[in-house]
Amino acid sequence: MLSLRPPCTLSPAPWRRRRTLHGAAGTPQRVSAAAPSAIVEAVSPPARLSFPILVNGCTGKMGLSVAEAVTSSGLHLVPISFSSRDTLDRTVRVGHTDVRIYGPSAREDVLSSVIDEFPDVVVVDYTAPDSVNANAELYCKLGLPFVMGTTGGDRQLLYKSVQDSNNYALISPQMGKQVVAFLAAMEIMAEQFPGAFSGYHLEVLESHQAGKLDISGTAKAVIACFEKLGVSYDMNRMVKIRDPEQQLEMVGVPEEHIEGHAFHLYHLTSPDDSVSFEFQHNVCGRSIYAEGSVDAAMFLHRKVRSNDSKRIYDMIDVLREGSMRATSFPINHEYM
Repeated sequence: MLSLRPPCTLSPAPWRRRRTLHGAAGTPQRVSAAAPSAIVEAVSPPARLSFPILVNGCTGKMGLSVAEAVTSSGLHLVPISFSSRDTLDRTVRVGHTDVRIYGPSAREDVLSSVIDEFPDVVVVDYTAPDSVNANAELYCKLGLPFVMGTTGGDRQLLYKSVQDSNNYALISPQMGKQVVAFLAAMEIMAEQFPGAFSGYHLEVLESHQAGKLDISGTAKAVIACFEKLGVSYDMNRMVKIRDPEQQLEMVGVPEEHIEGHAFHLYHLTSPDDSVSFEFQHNVCGRSIYAEGSVDAAMFLHRKVRSNDSKRIYDMIDVLREGSMRATSFPINHEYM
């Protein structure tokens, strides 16, 4: 029998209630991404926004997805990317483009050549948490506008690098369009109703593919909102699931998406255990992040071209400006 019960580090009560609410008592319900949803025809960017994008991280699944989204959007994919290994000598095929992969020691020279050839290039970074700060410092040194999709690293240092260099950057822990809207709503609630959940107990479960090494940046952002709402939370209590067997049987991740998913559950309980709230958002695959990353690059390119006085942005800025293109793939989100 499948179960939504997390490991014993969480108290069992909320998960029992959840099964009762979602079906007959004691009958666990599998969360599936296969529910029907509307598919909206993709909107191609106007010709005036045809600019080059360099995706750093094409050797990874997320970076490759972004590169594919760049080409399908009609933008120019710079046929260059980087690896953490100097000995790597290979190319990655993206559509009709062969992307040459360079090692870290060649980064500065190669990027300088890219700037000479493509002065309006924007970098989209999907590398690894331990590369975030070094990559950002190099982008800032060269004056390369960049979208930082990689989570982790020293985020304060990341922002400081951009501020000190006066470079343009878009930094966000979440690139998914609809999830960004959910985060924006959470921030608005936190700002307008501080302390509304004072005394409530928060439990958080997040499940990602085994290759995700760091804690979910989205979960951190949502927890920060709950803290403004009066909830006290210790990050060490977060349940982080990376084991495929648990993801299949406990979380309900479809088997075909074990290698690429993001499931989040936030459960709030009143001090006397008489009231509970749940917020959930489940994503299968990487298309939602890839499309959002292209939106972010287009937004940042416009800001650079207009010489905007603001230099650091996030995906909420993109959302507020109405710069999100229509979605070209089915998505299932639950906000309960």
